[in-house]
Amino acid sequence: MKKAIAIIAGEPNSISSEIIFKTWRLTKKNFIIIGSIKLLELQKKKLKQKIKIKEIQSNFNIKKFKKNEMHVLNVDFIQKKPFQKISTKSNKYIFKCFDLAINLIKNKKIFGLINCPIAKEKLFHKKYQGVTEFISNKFKSKDQEVMLLYNNNLSVSPLTTHIPVNKISKNITKKKIINNVKTINKFYKKNFKIKPKFGVLGLNPHNFSGSNYSEENAIIRPSIKTLKKLNINVIGPISPDSSFVYFKKYNVDVIIGMYHDQVLSPFKALYKHDAINVTLGLPCVRVSPDHGVGEDIMGKNKADPTSLVLSANFFNKIN
Repeated sequence: MKKAIAIIAGEPNSISSEIIFKTWRLTKKNFIIIGSIKLLELQKKKLKQKIKIKEIQSNFNIKKFKKNEMHVLNVDFIQKKPFQKISTKSNKYIFKCFDLAINLIKNKKIFGLINCPIAKEKLFHKKYQGVTEFISNKFKSKDQEVMLLYNNNLSVSPLTTHIPVNKISKNITKKKIINNVKTINKFYKKNFKIKPKFGVLGLNPHNFSGSNYSEENAIIRPSIKTLKKLNINVIGPISPDSSFVYFKKYNVDVIIGMYHDQVLSPFKALYKHDAINVTLGLPCVRVSPDHGVGEDIMGKNKADPTSLVLSANFFNKIN
């Protein structure tokens, strides 16, 4: 990796510190941590991790980093116990971490951003659907963001993200489908040097609505037709119920779903922690582990760091 990436420590009362410590041991360590040094030291002691933490400033030089030190850009946060109940008390701290990371990106000090898990229902209070939408708003890239769940064998992208099921149909548009596919296609061609094959799913079971109007005929099929004219390798609409069984048969690289759980549920069943969440369509690439805050196992040294390790290593592929 030629440039540094930043890892936002995320929700302070979670498994974030544990997977950060484990990831530091398992990767090339070309990253900085944005978070509270006092809290990390407190949690390090609780988890019995022997890692030297080194405070750095925002004008850091990655070439001067020592491999035996974890480099942390400090954000003040006072907490007397290493792990407490998740609440809204840490929201200001988390937002400060994000603001600092975004400034580093704007000043071209970091190449990309990883955020450890946060409890978004505690952080955003309905203002944003999730981190994807929050960061997009910060970069003034609203409606350009694309969520991609990535694995070496298959990736998926939901057209709509964290919205109620009864609002999905109204939020499916030809513009969104074309934008998602074009953005992912460009990313794959630039970073992986391949022309990916897309499988676009229908919305209704077996692509059949039983009424005079169907999203497949009104929106999805015309979108696929337009994408083919743009010389993008795309098939569909594929019946959602069989898509994850036959994706190998059709040599599909990316499945485009119409809503969040349509693609994330089977994807997580297939790959579990062997996947990462990538946000495209921003001035930088943002990645996060594909799991939650692990409230039930925090402080127990039971957290699996695989997804965060994959997140850190992902930047070695594209940098």
